[in-house]
Amino acid sequence: MSGRERSVVLSRNHWKNVKVSDYDVAVLPWGATEAHNYHLPYGTDVFEAEALAAESARLAAAGGARIIVLPPIPFGVNTGQHDIRLDINLNPSTQMKILEDVLTSLLRSGIYKMVVFNSHGGNDFRQMLRELGLKYPDMWLFQANFYQIPLPENLFEEPDDHAGEMETSLMLFLHPEWVLPLEEAGDGASRQINIEACRKKWAWTERQWSQVTRDTGVGDPRKATREKGEKYFRHVTAEIARMLVQVATIDRNEAYS
Repeated sequence: MSGRERSVVLSRNHWKNVKVSDYDVAVLPWGATEAHNYHLPYGTDVFEAEALAAESARLAAAGGARIIVLPPIPFGVNTGQHDIRLDINLNPSTQMKILEDVLTSLLRSGIYKMVVFNSHGGNDFRQMLRELGLKYPDMWLFQANFYQIPLPENLFEEPDDHAGEMETSLMLFLHPEWVLPLEEAGDGASRQINIEACRKKWAWTERQWSQVTRDTGVGDPRKATREKGEKYFRHVTAEIARMLVQVATIDRNEAYS
C-alpha cells in the first residue's frame, strides 16, 4: 500500500501524520457478518465496504479532497436472519448508539462531515441520521449505499440481490482466495412474498431469509468473473470519489441552487 493510500485509511495511518492533518470528511464503512450462499465468506459485506471506501477515498484525495476512512463496523441489522447460524445482529437502536459515539469523537477532532458508507441491505441509517443531525447540527451526515449506484450497461447478466453475480464478481476481484469454486455455490433461487402490495414495493415487510432462499443467496452467481468484478469496482469507486470530492468541498450554507 502506497503512502497516499495509507494516508486516507485511519487504521493504517500513524499519530505523527494524523496530528498534523486536517480532514474535511470522515467515511465510516458499515457492513454485516452473515452467510453469503455457500461460496462467499461471512465477512463479504465488510471486505467490500472497506476496499471500496479506501479506493474511493484515495481517488478523492488525488482530486484534492481531505478524507479519512474509519475502520469498518463488521455487524449489521440481521433480524430477518436470526435463525441462520452465526449471522450476527445489531439492532438499529445499537447502531444509533455507535453512530453517536463515533460522531461525537469526530466533532472533538474538528471533523464536521461524515459519510456512512453502507454495504448491507439490512442497514438503513436515514432515520438515525435525521435524529442525530437535529441533535448535533454542526455535523453534516450522509448515507451512501454503493450497491445502489447504477450499473454500467450490460455488465451483469443475472439480477442480483445477495451473493449473486455482482457480489461474487466483486469478491473474485478483491479476495479470490476466499471464494470457493462456483460449482459449490447454490443457484441463489428465491421465493417472493404472496402479498401483491409488497411485490409492487409500495408496502414492505421484512423478509424471513430461511423462507426466501435455501442456500442464503438471492441471485445466481455462476456467471461471475474476476473481470466483471474489476470493471464494477472501478466504476463504483469513481462514482463514490466524485461524491466525496463534492461533499468535501461544498459549503453547507450554499448547498442548494
